[in-house]
Amino acid sequence: MALIELAGIERRFQLGDTTVNALAGLNLQIAAGEYVAVMGPSGSGKSTLLNLLGLLDRPQSGTYRLDGRDVTTLSPDEQAKVRSAKIGFVFQSFHLVPRLTATENIALPMTLAGIPATERKRRVDQALKDFGLAQRADHKPDQLSGGQRQRVAIARATIMQPPLLLADEPTGNLDRHTGDEVVHLLEELNSRGVTLIVVTHDATLGARARRQLLMEDGRLKSDSASQAISSLAEISPPRGLPSGRG
Repeated sequence: MALIELAGIERRFQLGDTTVNALAGLNLQIAAGEYVAVMGPSGSGKSTLLNLLGLLDRPQSGTYRLDGRDVTTLSPDEQAKVRSAKIGFVFQSFHLVPRLTATENIALPMTLAGIPATERKRRVDQALKDFGLAQRADHKPDQLSGGQRQRVAIARATIMQPPLLLADEPTGNLDRHTGDEVVHLLEELNSRGVTLIVVTHDATLGARARRQLLMEDGRLKSDSASQAISSLAEISPPRGLPSGRG
């Protein structure tokens, strides 16, 4: 079943006298549990697509169905509820609250959702353990390394147990070794059933995904899933015909 269904998505921006088609007639389906990399040059529509998927932006036309529900025209409050329940975000620059400790940053989505304190503590304690942050629980972001900050960000993004995780250049501010550790964390979450969509300029990271989408000028230039289906059709004999034996 498709977790994400986009049909005829159009998103335009006005820059002075120029209209920029950030997304142009985009059609896309992503199944639950997929691991997808979105790639393409700057200005190709990658970030606009991620913002739309995360309900941080709205298209001018077209429909977006998330888990079977049309979320395109929901009110801001309704979209916020959907985001809280179904979508986690991981950003290149971490976006942690500077004055909050690792524990408080991770707990923040649950605090905003009104989850009881006892349940918040149970989940946060487990997350600190799972993400190797137990010894950093009371540290604020400026006391953490880049890799530790990103682990806090991933823990926060997944603490509400969303089915969809969106990562925008998650290794962009990290060295190669630390970036690899973060990628392994994201892939472990995907192996547990979380749908993972990563926007990246890093071809090595993009190649790790099981599906690659290449954006260009607001359009989907190529989709490795479609290419795989085409290749399979080319090598498979038509139904009812013998496959050929020597």
